[in-house]
Amino acid sequence: MFIDILVAEIGSTTTLVNAFKGIRSCSPRFIGQGQAPTSVLEGDVRIGLSGAVEDLKKNLKTDAVEYGEMFATSSAAGGLRMTVHGLVYDMTVRAAQAAALGAGAIIKHATAGKLSEFDIEDIEAIKPNLILLAGGTDYGERETAIHNARMLASSGMKTPVIYGGNIQNHRLIEKIFTEAGIPFYITENVYPKLDLLNIEPARRIIHSVFEEHIVKAAGMEHIRDMVTGSIIPTPGAVMEAAQLLQKELGDLAVIDIGGATTDVHSVTPGSDEVAVLQTSPEPFAKRTVEGDLGLYVNAKNLIDMIGSDKLEAELGIDMSAVMADYKPIPETEAQFKLTERLCLEAGLTAVERHAGAFRYIYTPRGRQTIAEGKDLTTLKYLIGTGGALTRLPHREEISRKIADSNKNGMLLYPKPGRLKLLFDNHYIMASLGVLGKTYPEAALDLMKQSLGIKGE
Repeated sequence: MFIDILVAEIGSTTTLVNAFKGIRSCSPRFIGQGQAPTSVLEGDVRIGLSGAVEDLKKNLKTDAVEYGEMFATSSAAGGLRMTVHGLVYDMTVRAAQAAALGAGAIIKHATAGKLSEFDIEDIEAIKPNLILLAGGTDYGERETAIHNARMLASSGMKTPVIYGGNIQNHRLIEKIFTEAGIPFYITENVYPKLDLLNIEPARRIIHSVFEEHIVKAAGMEHIRDMVTGSIIPTPGAVMEAAQLLQKELGDLAVIDIGGATTDVHSVTPGSDEVAVLQTSPEPFAKRTVEGDLGLYVNAKNLIDMIGSDKLEAELGIDMSAVMADYKPIPETEAQFKLTERLCLEAGLTAVERHAGAFRYIYTPRGRQTIAEGKDLTTLKYLIGTGGALTRLPHREEISRKIADSNKNGMLLYPKPGRLKLLFDNHYIMASLGVLGKTYPEAALDLMKQSLGIKGE
């Protein structure tokens, strides 16, 4: 069987391949999926990829599979580990973090101000895949970014560095890293003026650098033997898909409640009414990742947040018995009950952390209202992706409670009953994010098919 395009999702434990036909015609369609254990830790990503293709052949009931192109997303080997460094935490550091998170990175360390020798030791211990250096508005403060560049250059590390700070520093910082033999890339300032974020150029270059260097990572050296198209971080691919979809459907948020983390992506400019009350700028496309909210790896943390006794009374289950044999994919009725309740708690908490809120402050003129954080009040859709929100039996009820969580009206989030629910039924959103970089129209069509809105 000939397949136009395969898209591989190389996870930390499992590698998936999604097969698509009709990509270059007016009728693209998703035809099947295969999976196998990820083999990066075995030293060769091709083992897992080949195994996933073999599983696809079985699922398609065919003896042979040929494909025209293969794209990939990857979160294997710890994902894209980054450190970010800027001048002022609430300005350039936050902007750099937003760029890195939006690209799909895991931020392992962030610093504000001049790096110390202890900061360098911390960075060396982390062994990041990529460093993002920011600092100073354009034609503003220069010295901190120059100092930090010199500290990184003299450390002996050869980690690629992206510079997205004061434009006046370009030539000097380029000279510093070039002389040190460190791979170096310049992008536009992530915070060029006070209260102005400019993170999209940095997000795009992070993807390019990731693709250039992922092929050199242990176990990934031969990925280009099979993958012919783009390779980007899996969470970054979800953001690509969300942004592509927002152009068609309007403002939206995507939530993925996983075994270890919960990711929320929102794509919205917010409302003019809230904008006049906001105290600091927020990105148009924002991702947050909650490392303490997961249905398996962090199940105990979620249980502690709710209370074990409360869960027993609410669900009518024996918590000790359920946790003694708790599985990543629930099998028994009691496991399903617990997983779904933890899924709800993770979703509610993650949305509350992602969304901004109204705050009251008291001044000589009396009480005033301000808005802090991301304004989600204009959202039209909440989209569920990932295993939990595409496969759990009561995904609709869970998602509706998450959508209707702004009962006191203080969150910068739609009021109950306003959000429409959609689900990534084929569980292919990340695949379509990377596919959309080359075939945006086909990716959008396939997304709408998976969400059950084809023809809108």
